[in-house]
Amino acid sequence: MWAAALALGLPSASIAQGASKALLEAPVSPVPPLFDQADIDKATAALDGIVADAMKRTGLPGLAVGIVYKDQVIYAEGFGLREIGKPGKIDPDTVFLLASVSKPIASTIVAHLVGEGVVDWHGKAKGYNPAFALSDAYVTENATIADLMSHRSGLRTGSGDLLEDLGFDRDYILSQIDQQPLDPFRSTYHYSNFGYTAGGIAAATAAGKSWEDLADSVLFTPAGMTTASFRHADYLAHKDRAHIHARLKDGTWAAKFDRNADAEAPAGGASASLNDMLRFMRLLGDGTLDGKEIVKADALEPAHVPQMIPGPPRSVATPAGFYGFGWNVSYDDEGRVRLGHSGAFELGTATFVTFMPGEDLGIVVLTNGMPIGVAEAVGAAFLDVAQNGKQTVDWVGFMGGLFDQMRAADAPEVDYAKLPAEPKPAQDLAAYTGRYGNAYYGPLTVADDGDALSMTLGPQGAPVTFALSHFDGDTFSFETIGENANGLAGAIFTVGDDGKASKVVLDYYDRNGLGTFVRE
Repeated sequence: MWAAALALGLPSASIAQGASKALLEAPVSPVPPLFDQADIDKATAALDGIVADAMKRTGLPGLAVGIVYKDQVIYAEGFGLREIGKPGKIDPDTVFLLASVSKPIASTIVAHLVGEGVVDWHGKAKGYNPAFALSDAYVTENATIADLMSHRSGLRTGSGDLLEDLGFDRDYILSQIDQQPLDPFRSTYHYSNFGYTAGGIAAATAAGKSWEDLADSVLFTPAGMTTASFRHADYLAHKDRAHIHARLKDGTWAAKFDRNADAEAPAGGASASLNDMLRFMRLLGDGTLDGKEIVKADALEPAHVPQMIPGPPRSVATPAGFYGFGWNVSYDDEGRVRLGHSGAFELGTATFVTFMPGEDLGIVVLTNGMPIGVAEAVGAAFLDVAQNGKQTVDWVGFMGGLFDQMRAADAPEVDYAKLPAEPKPAQDLAAYTGRYGNAYYGPLTVADDGDALSMTLGPQGAPVTFALSHFDGDTFSFETIGENANGLAGAIFTVGDDGKASKVVLDYYDRNGLGTFVRE
């Protein structure tokens, strides 16, 4: 969600300050380097202070930061604690959940298959994976790996995400997304975790391997990324791992949750240490690492160039923003390219990577706290100091404000925590109990627990039970769960003349019109 909102990448210092230009000067050819060694040295020397300030101001439990310059790791440091209140310190070998920073890794894996001739970026997903299907027959037959991994299939943002929150696995979710409505094919951009996942799975199916085994065999093992994995169980098995943290309403932090993203592995399920991510950054320039070819450069290049426009230009001063395959792609006024991606789990992870091919400069920031803008702020501050000699923007404040705005925009339309002054009474609870069917989410069972209602839905064998509290008339409220949870939501029953509810709409699950459950 948060990575989608930052699809155009980091703003420059001038944009953050509100500066603008009436006209842009013509690019210089050849484009001169933006930084020299002294610039990088000054910015690197400032990093300890940048991080200390960000942690002091936000209380973030821990993070790791690394810099690669001209194929050398020049900085790799851990800060803070793996788990708040416990003694383990973060170091460059601490394993973090990467969230959507998994996407650049995934496109690199697919690029390896492209280089080997196993798949083509523009090969049809259904041709590689016959199980692939979306709601439109033409799109199903013609959507390519490129379409899915540049978010231009028409599949809307969030499609499948709520099934994941309920505990459904990848196979179930990918089999259900053909019920999701589509916007116009190849002419609309919607950041879609399960659309992206479908592209990765199509490639893995063509290779005859699971996604997880494919990642090991073509990238992690040959690149010596010994801690990296797309299996959540591997992350949990590391003693030196960063526990994820949520920020509570009082501003303190707590390691309350786990976040298993196996279902969307290519889009968000990777984990790795800072040291391994720095190895990954080193191979991005030409696909080689320590003289060994990991992926053919000409197969990797399409991932790093514009494939889709995420939205209309924001102003004449805004750098051009595009999406490649798993990368945000932007250009400065002189044509220098910057690749980047944010990753975020609201349950407690925020990550950021950026790579400037012309400068041979890469930055990795991994945190074990929910997205509040610190990961992006540290990266932006480093580049600001390198370019301007000092921070010209309060990046922690600026990025924090952006994330606060995004979180506020995600608040539910109805405040179910505020009861009506004179709520209408509910029917006898027996009017609502029973089993309700839904082709997308599966069955829903409403039960009378004596004095109150509860409802149960989710995967067979591991369903989730929600307590229902009366709100008004035939409307009850329940607490949402998972990565996309945003507080209380409504269960809105329709009661017929026979005194029985014929259906219930769960407004939280009714995104795209799929949240109506009909009595069986």
